[in-house]
Amino acid sequence: MQNVPKPSALVLPPHGAVAMRIKGSTTSSGERLSQTKSMVIPDLDTPQKPINRHRRNQSQHNVGQGLQFHVDLQGEYLNKAKISEGGKKLRKNWTSAWVVLCSGQLHFYKESKQEAVANLKPGCKPDGVNLCGAVIEWTSEKSSRKNVFQITTRSGDEFLLQSDDYATISKWHDAIKRAVDRSSSGDARPGGGKATIVRSNSTECLSRQASDSTKIKAKESKPENRRSIMFKLNYSASDSADKNGVKNRLKKFISRRPSMKTLQEKGLIKDCVFGCHLLTLCQREGTTVPRFVQLCVKEVEKRGLEADGIYRVSGNLSTIQKLRFLVDQEEELNLGDSQWEDIHVITGALKMFFRELPEPLFPFRFFDAFVEAIKTKEQKQKIQALKNLVHQLPKPNHNTMKLLFHHLQRVLTKSRQNLMSSQGVSIVFGPTLMWPELDTGNMAVNMVYQNQIVEFMLIDCQEIFGPEGK
Repeated sequence: MQNVPKPSALVLPPHGAVAMRIKGSTTSSGERLSQTKSMVIPDLDTPQKPINRHRRNQSQHNVGQGLQFHVDLQGEYLNKAKISEGGKKLRKNWTSAWVVLCSGQLHFYKESKQEAVANLKPGCKPDGVNLCGAVIEWTSEKSSRKNVFQITTRSGDEFLLQSDDYATISKWHDAIKRAVDRSSSGDARPGGGKATIVRSNSTECLSRQASDSTKIKAKESKPENRRSIMFKLNYSASDSADKNGVKNRLKKFISRRPSMKTLQEKGLIKDCVFGCHLLTLCQREGTTVPRFVQLCVKEVEKRGLEADGIYRVSGNLSTIQKLRFLVDQEEELNLGDSQWEDIHVITGALKMFFRELPEPLFPFRFFDAFVEAIKTKEQKQKIQALKNLVHQLPKPNHNTMKLLFHHLQRVLTKSRQNLMSSQGVSIVFGPTLMWPELDTGNMAVNMVYQNQIVEFMLIDCQEIFGPEGK
């Protein structure tokens, strides 16, 4: 009986060779080599499984295969905020995200279901952070929340992660820190640099020795703190400029630049009137009452005492701003010009001047003392208490206050024509002339006291400030 040759068994060649599947035939000349449909380069240390010869099991063999990741930490809900992208600051917006750490990547999903969908659909990619070369550190300056740490990537992106449970956030901090250290040393992939490639329609494995190029590890990069990263981003250009002496020339130019005092003496830079401290303004002008206040009071008494709703009616804001700009830029100002024909523009500019003082006409340190004085029930004691406080004020505050209150008293003498009462004037000037340094109390209560103080001082102006000429 003639012996029929059997199909040859699969022989795994030594390392470095390519394994081929030999299909048997009746004659040796009929043998042919068929290259496998796909290749898998497995880890050399992992034992190989026997090859499944039956194609009918191919569908079962492919289930769950695809690009394989090493999951370092399973998903969990954390609070996430992205505060910088490519070095550009972003508005902080906290959102809850399902976070997964795998293979040196930090993935963010809106919910846990999205992770399952992303694994099934190759085109569905979540938001991710590459941890290679990233910096991770605890922070309490970037957020008022507790248990917050910051991740800064090489590309300049910055993320904040937070959880109310310290044990949870500490676990994630340590896991991400380990992932960063592995990626920095070139050991982010499983197998220490040996590639694992699996194709979805693979039926057989081919092993080979990893090439020398795959054995070369990435250059080790020590984790850098955020300050050093931003320094490199911001000053890399200046470092190269130093070679051409540009930095030295800039230093010489800046050192030769004239001082602020010199520029002010030449008239190139002029100090503003609005928003300047009262004492500084008076010292600069050599007076105890700002010139602009004197000009406004003089112009209002000249043609505005009988104007309906004087100081209560608002003037045109754009015209007021124009007047403010001219006051800040020019030394001489003619308020009798036709462009300032509306008297409410001048009164509006005067009120704006007092509102924009860094410290009000009633200094901060006197606010509580004036409030306690106005609470005094006996009339003479109240007048005496306010008088004593007024005389303790700095001279620019005292003289400016005296000029203003005497002027407002003259406005009240024309109350039949301008329809302004002492209560109406105090409502306008109470919050304008005094306010507390810190808004810690009740604003409504403070406003009541402000109005009462101004009204009482307005009515008893002669007794508190004395005659106007003295």
